[in-house]
Amino acid sequence: MSQIKFYNREPVPVEMHKVKIVQKLSLLPAKERLEKMKNAGFNTFMLHNGDIFMDMLTDSGVNAMSDNMQAAMLHADDAYAGSETFYRMNDKLTEIFGIKHLLPTHQGRACEHIIAQHFVKPGSCVIMNYHFTTSKAHVTRLGGRVEELVKDEGLVVKSDLPFKGNIDLDKVKACIAKEGADNIAYMRLEAGTNLIGGQPISYENMKAATELAKEYGIVTVLDASLLQDNLYFNKTREEGLKDKSIREIARMIADLFDIVYFSARKFGFGRGGGIMVRDEEMFHAMEDYITMFEGFLTYGGMSVKEMEALIVGFEETMDLDIISQGPQFINHCVKELDKLGVPMVTPGGGLGAHIDARQVVDHIPAEQYPAGSLVAALYLCGGIRGMERGTLSEERNPDGTEHIASVEMVRLAFPRRVFTLSQTEYVIDRVKWLYDHRHLIGGLRFVHEPKTLRFFTGRLEPVSDWPEKLIAEYIKDFGEDQ
Repeated sequence: MSQIKFYNREPVPVEMHKVKIVQKLSLLPAKERLEKMKNAGFNTFMLHNGDIFMDMLTDSGVNAMSDNMQAAMLHADDAYAGSETFYRMNDKLTEIFGIKHLLPTHQGRACEHIIAQHFVKPGSCVIMNYHFTTSKAHVTRLGGRVEELVKDEGLVVKSDLPFKGNIDLDKVKACIAKEGADNIAYMRLEAGTNLIGGQPISYENMKAATELAKEYGIVTVLDASLLQDNLYFNKTREEGLKDKSIREIARMIADLFDIVYFSARKFGFGRGGGIMVRDEEMFHAMEDYITMFEGFLTYGGMSVKEMEALIVGFEETMDLDIISQGPQFINHCVKELDKLGVPMVTPGGGLGAHIDARQVVDHIPAEQYPAGSLVAALYLCGGIRGMERGTLSEERNPDGTEHIASVEMVRLAFPRRVFTLSQTEYVIDRVKWLYDHRHLIGGLRFVHEPKTLRFFTGRLEPVSDWPEKLIAEYIKDFGEDQ
């Protein structure tokens, strides 16, 4: 199934599930939201979830489990060592990816930590199509550096390019020639480039890049956290794969890499993570990191109940009907906002709908965090929690100046199987209102700035009284109880 057709109207996404368990939501009055935002230091990460109407911060660890996943949790073998649940999970991943050695972790950034710990040396280089915040932080913490070699057109915000996550092979060749293969710790390709709009990478590009790396003896690593969305796009957008099943495409991709790691908070609809290592000697060389940092080798910091659910979740990820809903809802949101004139990252990718904050609030200087300001304003004007993906998510340059992000976006994540179409329409309405009143939004400045991953726990303040003015205008249109 690609999309259900309608008789006498344009198609809209249809939920391919029925709801059996619900959780109450509440929309705080506008003035209360202003107080909550002040208390949170204008950082949406610091908001209490109970104060949020639509939580679109992330799709990590907040996806809805199916009935079969929840039922599977009752079968878990709750043993510290040698849990049969682990072996069932290992067998399922081997069946899907063809790699039999699994190192379990508590989540994706633990995988990044262990991989970087094993391969990165001071002065070494890691090639990526594009970085993720934590993947880069683990490399730089160890004295390495990241070379982002995504194709230039991947950073063009508005386009119709189907695979904006593709790595530039000429840039890769130049980097290898400059650095020397021995100084390249590994090549990491992210299947679904998070920070440029969840944009996919093609199978053909992955194949060409990994062949080039292997020619020089460079270890190849796949970040499969967002693989389910990427698989959908490989099947629907890539010539030569449209007749392949999702399972076949997943195996074709995995066969290209030495290491495949994932956050099960995204891939598999649960929580946890894992590193699949093809070479047995390399696998054993990395085992000690699990027992040192994560837990025993048969649970790695995960709950065995969630591991049992993941076994079902991995299988559900091979089902096109299940994995198509996220991209279709995202595409609907992007297309509708684009029609309304809101600058969006196009085409719609995976993970979420992405607003081009650099265009929306072009009057805010880059040093005053335009995307951070816009994401705060969106909570004020709708109780919607999005995530800043721009300069605020970067780390400062060594001299203390701001490292201005290549793209400045607000991400509206779509947790899998969580939101309905009517809730999506509400988001579209409030984003449009905010766009029409964008001149009221001002900048932010830090009052508490952590040195690493500052976007998680930093606290900011507005540079003027713009939040009060924005709320006053909002109340004129919607009333105080909205």
